[in-house]
This record gives sequence, structure tokens and C-alpha cells, in this order.
Amino acid sequence: MIEILELTKIYRTGGGIRDVTFEVKNGEIVGLVGVNGAGKTTTIETAVGVKIPQKGDVRMDGKSILKEKVGASKLTGWVPEIPSFDPDMRAEDYFLYVCGLRGISGHEAKELAKKLFEEVGLSGHERKRIRQYSQGMRKRLALAISMISNPSNFLFDEVLNGLDPEGIRFFREFALRMRKENAAVLFSSHILSEVQNLADRVVFIHKGKVVKVATMAEIESMGKTKTFRVRFATPESAQRSLELFRGFGKDVKVERGVVVIEEFNGDIEGIARAVKSFPDFLEMGWASKTLEDVFFETIGEVR
Repeated sequence: MIEILELTKIYRTGGGIRDVTFEVKNGEIVGLVGVNGAGKTTTIETAVGVKIPQKGDVRMDGKSILKEKVGASKLTGWVPEIPSFDPDMRAEDYFLYVCGLRGISGHEAKELAKKLFEEVGLSGHERKRIRQYSQGMRKRLALAISMISNPSNFLFDEVLNGLDPEGIRFFREFALRMRKENAAVLFSSHILSEVQNLADRVVFIHKGKVVKVATMAEIESMGKTKTFRVRFATPESAQRSLELFRGFGKDVKVERGVVVIEEFNGDIEGIARAVKSFPDFLEMGWASKTLEDVFFETIGEVR
């Protein structure tokens, strides 16, 4: 479990985070979202102990990252947006070096390297120099290193940024597997569709402060609208159908080939009867807001 408690880290420039408080429970994925400069990276880097806060604390399974850093760090897996390694080292050698720092050496470290390189999809690339690694491979190496102590808490900072579809799928499936194994997973991302697909809860951060925390169920309920959409295979049919839907709502129009009925006040059975005469009718249903819509509404409220 990750507990972030009144975390405050202010820079001389005035940016940073102030009194950031939220938790990530075991068996839960939490998305951290905000515009660039909102405080996502500062929150994560302070939470893992890379930066020292002026106020507050972070507890990993009850251990303070400030007062019990060694113990808390063993419970923490962290992958930064841009992992930093010595580019001239071979990946396996770097991994074994980190193992040595953590008191694991010899045969045990070699076996762990074999196991984790395979788990993150780097088998066959162990002896390559890190400068030969793509951005996605470096993130997988960072993940393998973060797993050395078999942590129960993971923090990913914009881990999907710059990845190809295969890399995105890998980290998505890894996060879901960790949730199934009862780990706590916190990840920041500007790819809001991925957050919507993955997260159980979402923390909205803006100008260094948490402005909303909501479950995906709550976000979906925020996203309910009174807009009804009717989709046809051709824009021509959508345009021809307009007269049928007059009176079903406050405003009826065609947007990109879809009939949009604002403030819908008709009956769905009536819509179903009306579209029977159109052989290229495809689907109809209530329009719903996405996480992106809710995000910008939330940010707009606190500007």
C-alpha cells in the first residue's frame, strides 16, 4: 500500500507540489493525471525518495520513505519516464552491479538476472551495451532492476511515453498482473485513454495540488449526458434522416456523419421505428464523456 501524506516539495522557481495526499491500496491501480508541470513527476520522485520534501511523508506498506528509507525502498519498484544508465555498460553487468549494492551476488544474482530479463522481455539482449537499447528497452531494464527486491508497490512515471504499441501493451499487461497479485500500482500518464482503461481510481493534480480523486465508476457517472447519437454507414443517410428526428430534442444536427440530438426528450422506441427505413443504419445510444472531457472540466473549474 502506498500512502502519500501532505507531501510538499517547493522549488525556488515557485513550482512543485503542496500538501499532496492520497493512497493506493493493495490490488489497485491509480492513475495520476495533470497537464505538463502540474506536479506528477515531482510527486512520484518525492514518493520514491529521489527528492526530499519540505513537509509530509510517504509510507510503503507502513514504512516511511524518510525515516526507514532502506526498508521502504525494498518495497518499492520505480520506473522513471527517462531511465538513466551508463550507456557503455552491458545491460546484464549493470543489473548485477545493482544486485551487488543490494547484497545479492554470485550465482543468486545471475539466476535473478536470467529470470527477470526473461520476465520483462529482454532475453537475448543481456550482453548488449545500454546505448544499443531503444527507449522501450531501457524502460524494461529499469523495470527489471526495480523488481530485484520483489516489491509490492510500483510507481511508473509517464512509462508509456515514447513506447511503440507493443511496449504499451507490455506495461499495460504488467500493471494488470501486479494488481491481480495484490500489488499497489501508481502511474502517471498523459495518455488519458490508457488511464481510463487501466485505472481503478484517478487522482487529478493541477498547479501542484490534488483537485479531485475519483473512482472510474464515479467518473463514468460524471460522464452521463442527455445527448443521443444515431450513426449511419453514410453521411448522406444521416443528413436525410434529420427531419425524422425533429422534436426529439432541443437541437438536432449532423456532426461528422452522425446525427446528434441534444437534450434528448423523445423515446428510444420512436428512434428505433424511425430508422427502420434506412438499410445503412449502424447503431444508436447515449453519448458519454470520456476521462479527457472530465479532466478538462475539472482543470477548468480550478483555473
